[in-house]
Amino acid sequence: MKQYARFVASLLLLFVMVSFSVSCEREKDPSTNDWVDLGLPSGLMWATRNVGATSPEDYGDYFAWGETSHKSVYDWSTYRYCNGDRDQLTKYCNDSNDGYNGYTDNLIYLQPGDDAATANYGGRTPTKYEWNEMVANTTSHWTTQNGVNGLLFKGQNGNSLFIPAAGSRWDSTLSLDGSTGNYWSSALVTTFAPSNAWDFCFDSGGRSMNQSSRNNGHSVRAVRQH
Repeated sequence: MKQYARFVASLLLLFVMVSFSVSCEREKDPSTNDWVDLGLPSGLMWATRNVGATSPEDYGDYFAWGETSHKSVYDWSTYRYCNGDRDQLTKYCNDSNDGYNGYTDNLIYLQPGDDAATANYGGRTPTKYEWNEMVANTTSHWTTQNGVNGLLFKGQNGNSLFIPAAGSRWDSTLSLDGSTGNYWSSALVTTFAPSNAWDFCFDSGGRSMNQSSRNNGHSVRAVRQH
């Protein structure tokens, strides 16, 4: 009887240890981070915080477009996909005038290996059209949440999403944090120099899709299907 009791106790202890281990792994696993359903027509889910952030109000990390790691200096000399300048691109280029030695590949959307959201959070960076879908199917207003300025989006289903005005990085400087938000889309600008990509830009007075230089350090917010 004592041996049976010890056996049961050992099984219970093993179950607790495994459960604790799985729980810890889930905390580390980007795929289990929080998402919100805003009731969008596409069914798309939006991450509740920026890539690299620990809370909805935390600014998180900043990324050049097509890079998956944050860094200390954001300019063309440190950009991953060029040979030192904006007209020497080595990936995501549809114009030979801007490619290194005339390089073109006609890639216009981030590939998974170049997506900061995929690499660091789970899901992916939203397209230009997915940013527009979210704006068109929610109400939003400038607000301060836990001392941080940003936009609060509210879906027709009552769920809400806060996006902080995290500013952006150029060279080694963080600029306009608290007054402006710049969030990458996954889409290259194809009707202008391919050294630009589309980003969602906002301040207290408005919001729009904007063309931004790929070497700038912007925030990233992930999305995934329901």
